[in-house]
Amino acid sequence: MTMNSANAPQQLPLGISLKDEARFENFQTGQNGLVCEMLRQAALGTGEQFLYIWGSEGAGCSHLLQAACHAAEPARRTAVYLPLQELLSLSPVILEGMEHLNLVCVDNVEAISGNPIWEEALFHLYNRIRQEQNTLIVAANSAPRQLQIQLPDLVSRLSWGAVFSVAQLNDEDKVQAIRLRAKIRGFELPEDVARYMVHHDSRSMVDLCLTLERLDQASLTAQRKVTIPFIKQEMGW
Repeated sequence: MTMNSANAPQQLPLGISLKDEARFENFQTGQNGLVCEMLRQAALGTGEQFLYIWGSEGAGCSHLLQAACHAAEPARRTAVYLPLQELLSLSPVILEGMEHLNLVCVDNVEAISGNPIWEEALFHLYNRIRQEQNTLIVAANSAPRQLQIQLPDLVSRLSWGAVFSVAQLNDEDKVQAIRLRAKIRGFELPEDVARYMVHHDSRSMVDLCLTLERLDQASLTAQRKVTIPFIKQEMGW
């Protein structure tokens, strides 16, 4: 998170930071080429002022929001990532001043559904960002009008700009995504091994990434490569 504005917003609590690996180049695009391009443009300030993306768990919405923040940095644009699910226990006063940043990425909008104080705070943030002519990208687990948001004016704000559904990867995309994640972690994962993982795990990208992390740690401890026999031994598949 980079906040170099003269009107600096509230300091976020420790623990809210970007994952270094959550970048566009580390995202298996699949059917989401247009979504990724729109987010890249928004991160640079050349695209839509308001974007709303939604998808089920594991689709990669959180990854994409953080990737947009990372992409803003080389362009010297200030950016912040706000996962509402982690901030809900705090006062929404932390949103005050965020409109002065070039890019604000708000994740887990569904977490504030039915919370009048937070709903109103997000509504006002939309208005302030519009006035400052900065960029806001929000993400949730469903389309704007399918959320249980109680404030009608906020529902309308969520539909400002472009709305995109983030498609889940198919099995072949997941194979390539797992291989890419392995490469980021510093080792090569053969295609047949990645395919074995996809076919035997839950097929959720969240679970697959957690399994990959577990296998990586276990292979380092055992001084063995991640192979199908090693996976069978470690995971009991």
